[in-house]
Parts: sequence; structure tokens; C-alpha cells
Amino acid sequence: MEVTLLGTGAPDGLPRPDCPCAACAAARGSRARAATALLVDGALLLDLTPGAALAAARAGHSLTGVRQVLLTHPHDGPALELPAGLPAAGRVPDGRELTLISGHRVRAVPMDSPGTGYEVTSLEGPNLLYLPPGGAPAGVTGMGRPYDMVVADVVGRPDGLARLRATGGVGPATDVVAAHLDHDVPSPGELDRRLAAAGARAVPDGSTLVAGAYHAVPDVPRRTLVTGGARSGKSLEAERRLETFPEVVYVATGGARDGDTEWAARVTAHRDRRPGAWRTEETCELVPLLRADGPPLLIDCLSLWLTDAMDRVGAWDDATWSGTGERELRERVAELVAAVRATSRTVVAVTNEVGAGIVPGDAGSRRFRDELGRLNAAFADECEHVLLVVAGQALVLRG
Repeated sequence: MEVTLLGTGAPDGLPRPDCPCAACAAARGSRARAATALLVDGALLLDLTPGAALAAARAGHSLTGVRQVLLTHPHDGPALELPAGLPAAGRVPDGRELTLISGHRVRAVPMDSPGTGYEVTSLEGPNLLYLPPGGAPAGVTGMGRPYDMVVADVVGRPDGLARLRATGGVGPATDVVAAHLDHDVPSPGELDRRLAAAGARAVPDGSTLVAGAYHAVPDVPRRTLVTGGARSGKSLEAERRLETFPEVVYVATGGARDGDTEWAARVTAHRDRRPGAWRTEETCELVPLLRADGPPLLIDCLSLWLTDAMDRVGAWDDATWSGTGERELRERVAELVAAVRATSRTVVAVTNEVGAGIVPGDAGSRRFRDELGRLNAAFADECEHVLLVVAGQALVLRG
């Protein structure tokens, strides 16, 4: 089954008309995207957009063989001129199936928001799932086999991809293509990085893909370290890397602090923005979690883990530190690093960069700064992917 993406942008396109944002300002030339529309085997047009006939011609195709035009979402604005020879655009009721004269079977998939998704199966067997902007499947249960290709709003609805993974609709070989791309992501490089973390990709307008054919699936890093300064956006970056997974264990190493209302507000803000399916464990016992099998771990953060470890070995007291504390802390760090090296789980860990500022005025603070730098370096050595977040921008240090 050949799928030509006549456009890959949001309904308003990219750049948006009269939008002054940085993403729209940079969306010129090959970075511009028309509203998303798909041409399947030259016979089925999914979504009718302005300039569809011209877009098809630029991609080396014609709309003269189209036998059915289906819409996925309400189209606001002026009525679109129907290209000559095309059948009237329509919509299939949720759950109903339509068989085209070309042999394609089209089933309407209910959404959790206004719109309709379409599952398209060709005579040869490959199948495609196409979802509308801002939409995710509703009431999805276990599926017989994964789709060969999924074209969806991965950036806007990462939870939809997580839902498909949980029910078997997306497997390791599924080609996940991002569509309905808007100005939420500031640069093509940032878009590619976020999509790769989700096991997805973006393609230029006019690309023709073959559902069911071999393709290079983006390599999702198994171990990632995200570092940065205070309020740099490192925790949000770490959460983004796992938002398309159906289940995640969020390991909060800070714990609760009775009577500290400011800390409670921080914890609440973090918890509220996490997907509801994620499970939280408040613990500094990371080694058993890393050794056990299970869903991905998000560890936030290593600096608080180190604080707890230094408390346990009496590292703040100079005499204890020189006597037994330093050796015991080294053993704890070595055990953690070994567990990261051997773990079979997907791990994203957050840490802090504290060595780039003013030298602390007391021995205990300098000791913490030095030990955190050593811990970060040792942990990063075991990770396939290392990111530095500065002013909300993620810089790739490794991977």
C-alpha cells in the first residue's frame, strides 16, 4: 500500500497565517507544511485540503483515480473548491466499514475528541491507521496485530500513541509518522529529536511511503541522562521522553517534607502534568528497581538521591567523611552505576549541574558539589543518550 502525504501540517498549515512566533518565522521553503492529507494507492483521499490536486502533481501523482474522499475532522473556514472529477467528500460513521471498488476496506475508528479516525486495509494485507488532529482512539482494546503504519498527531497527543502501544496497535516494526504538525516545536532538529524518543518520525510534504515495507525504525535510547540548572526545564524534558509509553514508574527521590508548603507545591505541579497511567514511587532505593524487570523508570532526581546517600554515610561531618564516609559513599555510587549498566529497563534520569557557579563557602557544600559531578560523569558513561537543558532548550551531548 502506497501512502503519499500531500501535507503534514496542522489544519492552518505551517507557518500559520499572520503568526509572528519563532517556529512560524523559520517554517519557510522545505520547512513549510500544508494541512495534512493522505492519498492511498491513488484511490482514496483522506482529508480534502486546499491545493490537493497541485500537491499530488508535485509528488508525481494524480487525483483522477480517486474513488472516495473521507474527512477526519471538521473543516472551519471557507468551503473548499472540489477538484474536478473528485467524488463528494464524506465521513463514515464510527464503527462502520466501507469497501471501495479498489478493494480497500475502510473502518471508522471512534475518537475521544471530535473527529473520525480511519483504519485502511489493502487487498494485499498491509494496514494503515490515520488519526485526526488532536485525536486519540477511544475504547481501544486488544488488537489482533500491530498496524504497519500509523499517521497521527504524535506531538499534540502522545498519550494516543501510548494507548496504541498498550493495546498492541503499535509494535516494534510499526512505522509511526507524525502529522498535523503545528508551531509547538521550535525547530526541525528539536522535532526530530522528540519524535525519535517516541519511536516516530516526520517526513516532508509529498513523501510517498510504502506500508508494510522495511523501514528504519527510530532507535529509542534505553538509558538517558538529562542534566541542567535550576528551572532549566530538565524534568519536563525527561517526562517528554517517556510520554508515549503506556506505563511508567516515576521514582521521586525527594520524598515528602512535612510542613514545607513550597515543596508540596512543587511536588503537586510535577504530579499534575504527568499522565494518569504513570505510577509514582517515593524512594531512594534505586538499585532494586533497576535490577527488577518492569516498565520504564523516570528517576527525578540523582542530586536528591546523593543528598540522601551522603546523609546515610555521615558525609557532612569532616571526621566521619575522612574515616568511613568517603569509602561508603563510593561503594553506594559504584553499586548504583553497576545497576544502571546491567539494567534491562528503559531509564530516564534527571540530575543537576551545580559546578558551574560560585564555589561554596563551606566544606560540606563543596563536598556535595564535587561528589555530584563525579556521580553525573559515572552515570552518563552508562547512558546511550545524554542531554543538557539550558533555558528550556535541550542540547544533545551524546546519542
